[in-house]
Amino acid sequence: MASAEERLMEWLRDAHAAEQQAETMLTGVASRLENYPDLKARIEQHIRETQRQADLVRGCIERRGGSTSMIKDAGGKMMAFGQAMSGMFVGDEVMKGSIASYAFEAMEIASYRILVTTAEQVGDQETARICEQILQEEKAMADWLEQNLPNLTKAYLMREETPGATAKH
Repeated sequence: MASAEERLMEWLRDAHAAEQQAETMLTGVASRLENYPDLKARIEQHIRETQRQADLVRGCIERRGGSTSMIKDAGGKMMAFGQAMSGMFVGDEVMKGSIASYAFEAMEIASYRILVTTAEQVGDQETARICEQILQEEKAMADWLEQNLPNLTKAYLMREETPGATAKH
């Protein structure tokens, strides 16, 4: 049976790997977006947030005397690469990518809620503070997606029905 301290380190490593995965996935999507400037700008902003979040989580792990998991980080990046590449083969990449991004944000929100609680449980207020800060950024991205999905969908459908226009990305 693992202690709360051990679980905190394990879950911090999972969060770091998830941030690595998110960066790879979002970078792949952003690199192909041509016709949705608001979405591209918000994704690029979130890529910068994600890079900083990975650094913050790594700092928490190292401050607690651990190191990130190369295996988890590599696995996350490989999964993200596959996700990003799969978008190239569908006709509605922007929509499927938006769905995947929203779902990924929900997973990260749940993960950071767990990390905040666990860090508080073991008395690591600095890790709790950092995870709460990251949680708010993940919620902001999920909220942005939720609020913008209707207009993005309308723009996609309009482009798809316009001769000569590219809707995919």
